[in-house]
Amino acid sequence: MAALVLFGAFFLLLAIRVPVAFALGLASLPVLLLEPRLSPMVLFNEMFKSYNSFILLAVPFFLLTANLMNGGGITDRLMRLSRALVGHFPGGLAQINVILSVFFAGISGSSTADAASQGKLFIEAQVKEGYDLSFSIAITAVSAVLAVIIPPSILMVVWGGVISTSIGAMYLAGIVPGLLIGLAQMATVHAYAKKRNYPVYPRANLTEIYKAAIVSIPAMMTPVIIVGGILAGLFTATESAAVAVLYAAVLSMLFYREMNWKSFIAAIVDTGKLSAVALFCVGTASVFGWLLAYYQIPKALLSNVQDWGLGIIGVGLLIAGAFLVVGCFLDAIPAIIIVGTTLQPLAESVGMHPVHFAIVGIVSLAFGLITPPYGMCLMISCAVAKVPLSFAIKDTMIMLIPMLVVLLAIIVFPDIVLFLPRIFSPEMIK
Repeated sequence: MAALVLFGAFFLLLAIRVPVAFALGLASLPVLLLEPRLSPMVLFNEMFKSYNSFILLAVPFFLLTANLMNGGGITDRLMRLSRALVGHFPGGLAQINVILSVFFAGISGSSTADAASQGKLFIEAQVKEGYDLSFSIAITAVSAVLAVIIPPSILMVVWGGVISTSIGAMYLAGIVPGLLIGLAQMATVHAYAKKRNYPVYPRANLTEIYKAAIVSIPAMMTPVIIVGGILAGLFTATESAAVAVLYAAVLSMLFYREMNWKSFIAAIVDTGKLSAVALFCVGTASVFGWLLAYYQIPKALLSNVQDWGLGIIGVGLLIAGAFLVVGCFLDAIPAIIIVGTTLQPLAESVGMHPVHFAIVGIVSLAFGLITPPYGMCLMISCAVAKVPLSFAIKDTMIMLIPMLVVLLAIIVFPDIVLFLPRIFSPEMIK
């Protein structure tokens, strides 16, 4: 009965277009009011407990890092390097779009920040150079998802805080899958460019590549500092995010000198707004998840599944399918809190490594950022282009196919995920 009330109220609220974060909290209220052993105070208590987390401090810090990088001219320098490296490939500007997303992913950890900043940079520019608008929107949206797969990733921070998985190990584990998905996107652009005869830039010479790399190296040191500092034991994931903010501020204001105090304050204010949305979602999702655990709903849902005799691959496919479907309707953070904790016992029952489980879940949820009806990255890209969501769905779904092939490879071959953590930090995955 409790499950019926919880999920019924939640989907009803979604159907009348109540924002997800509010829907999760409001769906929990009827149960808290009707259950004599509980009270509405549980809503406030569980929300506060979820916020009282040192790990979650990393979320606003990584968002601030992204805003400082965007406002400080760092993105422009990375774009110059991207053009020097891949501008001569078929579909040059779209290839630059993907490579810049790879670089930006190593700095920001936020796909929505990537989609917003790169949508403004690339969509109009690509259309002016002869690219189809639908293609330009789709490649901007799908490349933005790399930001939550390649470290540092806000989703990995949340996953580590909620499911107690090593964030350092997840950072290492996300590198290869992220690069493989980036290569899959570049191959897709290549195929489109050959078929539609998209333009290319002249090949850069070694001097141009060298000059572009020299001015970009300080910015590209950000992920090295973050991941390297965690692996070396110099600081925790949260402290690494704070260090990233200081480093980005020094680069933007003192080294490149393209950010003034007014821009700095604007970046902080924008970060506050984005952080409030993300963390409010964490709070209401935690209440919803607590009620699921209180009524042992996950145990009831999984009781029959565990009798199916699925191995690691079967369970991996089931987990990916669940996250892909849920990601179409829910933001990734509440999905981790609700679905991730629900599926964790199933992953453990077949001996699936916690880091492997985490990366399969996060990659699947990342794809939810471009699949309607939720599809936040696709929504942002369409909003920048001022077209409805349906306009770019066909090209987006085509681009999703090779990305799903990479996800399948990650499930079938766990070493794609685990070999870097085993080499550089074996103690983190024991």
